[in-house]
Amino acid sequence: MNLHAVLTQVIPTLASLIEGIGVLIILYGCIKSLYLFILDRLNLSNNQPKLELAKALAYSLEFKLAAEILKTVIIQTIDEFIVLSAIVILRVVLTVVIHWEIKSTNSEIGE
Repeated sequence: MNLHAVLTQVIPTLASLIEGIGVLIILYGCIKSLYLFILDRLNLSNNQPKLELAKALAYSLEFKLAAEILKTVIIQTIDEFIVLSAIVILRVVLTVVIHWEIKSTNSEIGE
């Protein structure tokens, strides 16, 4: 059995596990953010719950992006490459936007 055949069998499972970790991080971030929001008596002007959720989303996107990078190893057609490229580009854009949001929220808190 050659290396490509082994990777073709293993990578989908690894990618799914890594994406699952990303989902768990999102779930944790949502629960923590909601908890902080409720503790603050649903105060919309407090940026801490929003910041916690943004950090969790950014962190989870890193795991999701890692899974997509793993999937590039087993691409066999140009159509798969185009779809995977679009997904990676969207996730990178989302990560940049979320990091920008975190940075702007941190600067608001510092003022």
